[in-house]
Order: sequence, then C-alpha cells, then structure tokens
Amino acid sequence: MKKEEKPNLQQLDIFANPVFYGETYDPVFDKERLKGQIKKIYELMRDGQWRTLSEIEEAINAPQASISAGLRLFRRKEYGSHEVNRRARGDRSKGLFEYQVILPKKEKQ
Repeated sequence: MKKEEKPNLQQLDIFANPVFYGETYDPVFDKERLKGQIKKIYELMRDGQWRTLSEIEEAINAPQASISAGLRLFRRKEYGSHEVNRRARGDRSKGLFEYQVILPKKEKQ
C-alpha cells in the first residue's frame, strides 16, 4: 500500500490534485472518491448557509463521517484556511449541530 507524502504548507489547488494522507488512506482505493467528496462539499457549502451533517449527506450522497472530515480539511492552510463554523441547532442537549463555511476573501471575488 503506497502512501502519498504529507503536503507542505503552501496552499494546494484542492480540486486539481488534492493530497490526502493518514494511517488507513490508500490512494488506489480512496483518492478519487475523496477528491469527489470534498469538491461536492465545497460546492454546496460555499454559499455560506448553515447545514447539518444530515442535510449535507442528503444533498451530496456521502457519509456523514466523510463530510465531517472534509469540513475539517477546509480549515487547514494547505486546503484554503477556510473558516468553518459550528453551532447547535435547537436544544443544545440534543447534540445536533450545523456547519457553515466562510470563504477567504480571495475566493469570494
């Protein structure tokens, strides 16, 4: 199983050639699937609207765990340093959260 190298801290074009890494990551099986998922998450969330993981899952047909991981990626410098906000939806004790992605100023243009 060949691993890709961890990226340096300069920003990548995350859709042309994203770099993934991790203990269980195998590019043969995972790269194209993950690349497609982060693109779908980005295209949906770039409007700045608040959505739950369930709502994102329904819109893009990807597992909630992958969506959550994708949202975390967007916070990293090499993936754009996006602001990813989280807040409770409704009664906080229910544990339902919603997420919002705010694009860096350079991407809003």
